[in-house]
Amino acid sequence: MRKRVGTLCITAAFLLSACGTAQSGKNSIRFSWWGGESRHQATSAAVSQFMSANPDITVSCEYGAWSGWEEACAAALYAGTEPDVMQVNWNWITDYNSEKTGFLDLRQFSSIIDLQQYDADVLDMCTVDGELRCIPVSETGRVFFWNRSVYDAAGIPVPESFADLCAAGPVFREKLGEECYPLALGWYDRMLFAVYVLQCRYGREWVADGQFQYTKEELEEALGIIEDMEQNHVIPPLKQIAGGGADSFDKDENWITGKYGGIYEWDSSAGKFIDSLADGQNLTVGTYFSDLGKYRGGFSKIAQGFAISKHTKNPEACAKLIAYLVSNDGAVKTLGTERGVPLNHNAYQVCSDAGLLGDKTAEAYRRMNDWTSFRIDPSFEDAALKGVNGVYEDVFTGLSYGDYSVSQGAERLYAGIQAALAGEQP
Repeated sequence: MRKRVGTLCITAAFLLSACGTAQSGKNSIRFSWWGGESRHQATSAAVSQFMSANPDITVSCEYGAWSGWEEACAAALYAGTEPDVMQVNWNWITDYNSEKTGFLDLRQFSSIIDLQQYDADVLDMCTVDGELRCIPVSETGRVFFWNRSVYDAAGIPVPESFADLCAAGPVFREKLGEECYPLALGWYDRMLFAVYVLQCRYGREWVADGQFQYTKEELEEALGIIEDMEQNHVIPPLKQIAGGGADSFDKDENWITGKYGGIYEWDSSAGKFIDSLADGQNLTVGTYFSDLGKYRGGFSKIAQGFAISKHTKNPEACAKLIAYLVSNDGAVKTLGTERGVPLNHNAYQVCSDAGLLGDKTAEAYRRMNDWTSFRIDPSFEDAALKGVNGVYEDVFTGLSYGDYSVSQGAERLYAGIQAALAGEQP
């Protein structure tokens, strides 16, 4: 398949912040995370508070955007040079689980980290081989965010059904111009939207007992819907999105200035998309579409966790940092909902009492939590599927660029998923 515009092989470098000066010593640790600028600022401030409260511990902060982040972390994990404390994606605790790579069992630090502040089923989701590999920070799922100002300019309300969304495509083209679309979906967004559509129609888990629950024909059905959306001006071609030159929509001028009327994003990411909008733009949280089927499709997952590298020399200092970030009243107020609505009971109560659960992130979380009934299987985010140049990117860019037919794309996707579940290279 030919090389496409905007498909890049990215090597990400960690960024060192002013949280602390990198140094060695029994009380010096490194802490890494990804996110948007508002998360960086809040987390850096919380770490500074931690160091003031624990002057014997120095924390060096390393952070950046998501694009290329997992690839950089994977390289560091395999080289044994990863930070001591890492914000991790949920699947990392299984993907990086070997004699050479992995994370400590956090139950051994229960005297420092109060595990009673979490529901047992949430901790179970972060447990591998009987070991608690990360502290879950929040739960998340995909929701629709609409720029109400753009829809107002088009003279139509934000969509409340899939039929509304499809009908908006021609209206946007006529009223706002050829480069304006009701919804923007990148290649991974399209994969998640396909799951949403299929689960609404058929009401099945994506994977159950290690077995894929959908047929190649059903995948073809979902891919056909997405192709129709692109052809009918509901979503922009991936070539146009790539031409924007941004690695995420919060940095894309088409989103910032209102050429894209909506996105399908994690509820926990609301803050960065609100902050990115130009003056006069108004983001609102959308509803799920009941006309896609009789089931409530789409799934939730552990948004992220905090884990301690098995190579750390300072495990207790790492545990103290995690405990502070997830439960200290001051840190919780500083972080707010930058990583979603907290799963830690005390943190949730602190945020509630401080009036921090009335923002768009909290509204999006409630919308997602009230709707979703499925949970993601860790294999869904297997690096060979989700990673840069993985199966999902290959299939959806192939469809959009005309390199695959819908049937060929479905066959490639089905084979890739089956290979990942079998532990083989797709």
